Amino acid sequence: MIWIYLLILIALSAAAFVGGRELARRRAIGAKPHSRPGQHGAYALIWVAAPALLVLILASVFSAPLQRQLTAVGTPDAVAALEHFRRDAFFADAHRVGRGEPALQIWERPLAEHLPVEARRMVRIERTLSWGGGIAAILAAILGGLFALTQIKPQTRARNRVEGWVYGALFVCSAIAVLTTLGIIASLAFDSFRFFQKVPILDFLFGTQWSPQIAIRADQVGSSGAFGAVPLFAGTLLIMVIAMCVAAPIGLFSAIYLSEYASRTTRAVIKPLLEILAGVPTVVYGFFAALTVGPLLRVFFNEIGLFLIGGPLDGLGQYLALVQNQMALTAGAVMGIMLIPFVSSLSDDILNAVPQSLRDGSFAMGATKSETVKRVLLPAALPGIAGALLLAVSRAIGETMIVTMAAGLAANLTFNPLDTVTTVTVQIVTLLTGDQEFNSAKTLSAFGLGLTLFLVTLVLNIIAHRIVQTYREQYD
Repeated sequence: MIWIYLLILIALSAAAFVGGRELARRRAIGAKPHSRPGQHGAYALIWVAAPALLVLILASVFSAPLQRQLTAVGTPDAVAALEHFRRDAFFADAHRVGRGEPALQIWERPLAEHLPVEARRMVRIERTLSWGGGIAAILAAILGGLFALTQIKPQTRARNRVEGWVYGALFVCSAIAVLTTLGIIASLAFDSFRFFQKVPILDFLFGTQWSPQIAIRADQVGSSGAFGAVPLFAGTLLIMVIAMCVAAPIGLFSAIYLSEYASRTTRAVIKPLLEILAGVPTVVYGFFAALTVGPLLRVFFNEIGLFLIGGPLDGLGQYLALVQNQMALTAGAVMGIMLIPFVSSLSDDILNAVPQSLRDGSFAMGATKSETVKRVLLPAALPGIAGALLLAVSRAIGETMIVTMAAGLAANLTFNPLDTVTTVTVQIVTLLTGDQEFNSAKTLSAFGLGLTLFLVTLVLNIIAHRIVQTYREQYD
């Protein structure tokens, strides 16, 4: 039904634009108009579309609670006597029956008799609210259009008014983005404060044991060091470093080749193929890591271990021979492959944005292409390349699926890439999955991890911003 109303509003808006433009042309004969006819048409279109869309949004927001209120007014006594959750289930089944679907539950005789009656009543209420919202939106569009047509005169500043509407729309979008960010921060800060009331912040930031599943009772929380997040930070840092060791050089060198050395034909073929990696879902990378890369690395390092010992497992050979499929090296290597398009594509665009005059000046001084790249292009493009690397770092820190499938869930405090580790984001997903008490320290610890991750990302952005400012002063 909503699509019908939108099509009607689009038709009314188009008619308002054409009518306002033609009316402005006729009234401008013999006078010097302030704005063009198209701007008057846009002014009429805005006055038709904006009030109607506002009414539709309000109707969609308040229709559900209003429908619940109207449904509860005429509820039979047998239904009203039900417990809250049973009554909600009854209304849900009535709604399904009204749509022609079977009920999910078998109700006893008095309720079963009321079910089709309530279903028809709910359908009537839903249709009435839907028709009422649509008719109200159409009336608002017509009234807005009539008002706009009365305002179309040669001296009307239609251009300024249209720009004012555009300015207001842009301000609203910006405000939504800012308020969303503030809401996320407030939510994280509030629940993190509740968590730190249960677990001391120093134990969280500097503790070396992470076992939230054993800290359920109040007398255990914080007493056993179960919420020490250092192993999570170490695992996140280890996998991120491995990923950047793969993505940074390969991505940057690929960008240099595509920008400075490759022909147009080669570039037209390689660049799209390289960017295909950015469209592969992360779960596919996770399968690739768990089923291909992990077993290959396990066999490789175990063969090295057996070669070193040549007999009983001891020393370094024992350590290498115990390598499993899930390890930090597997997750970091595959994540680095996933990040190559981000580094390569952004770095390529940044290198192409360097003025050609810098290249020509370097060649005129007798420099070779490699010397030009090393001493001219890379320093000039360093701020943008730093931004590309920071984007890749943020993506590596926030990745979850690859780490879950390739690195495991064990919170080990180690910097050995052959060990099983876990990251902050994986633990956040684990803590918030399943049925559990929201007020427990185990669940609230996810918000403490989220706030810490947010602050770390903020610090990285500030550092990158300072780097960009410093080098822009040298090369602008």
